[in-house]
Amino acid sequence: MLKRLANYLGTALIIGALTACNGLGNNREVADAQLRQEGLLVDSDRETIWDLFGNSDDPSVTVEVNRYLWRASLEILDFMPLEAADPFTGILVFDYATPPGGRQAYRATVYVSDPALEARSLRVALQGRGGSAVSRETARQVEDAILTRARQLRVADGNL
Repeated sequence: MLKRLANYLGTALIIGALTACNGLGNNREVADAQLRQEGLLVDSDRETIWDLFGNSDDPSVTVEVNRYLWRASLEILDFMPLEAADPFTGILVFDYATPPGGRQAYRATVYVSDPALEARSLRVALQGRGGSAVSRETARQVEDAILTRARQLRVADGNL
């Protein structure tokens, strides 16, 4: 009897807590008007975490990545074993390896985010063994090497 009462009470508390999270009314318009009046809200189009899961675009369209950046990443980091490659999201994951002439092993993740051959289209994250930090300068040097090689590949293709 006491256990059943505890279960009912627990359920009632959970339902009450969830109901309190929802609120009793939708004051979004009032809040937006106040923020707009104060100059803190410029665009009323809101994005939420659920927008990531919505399929508002054409499902047959994939993310486009720059083929020269993709190929240059594979060439520059060819001393590292390729762990995963996803051309649909533009992500290359390389396993731990020591660069030629280097003393420390790194793991690299390359993210090609845009079809343009620009620095903003490329991000490189390096990690040392055991999760040790790698200087941002080292990652920048790898990015520069990939960008330089990508430009060389584009010039060699004659696609200027």
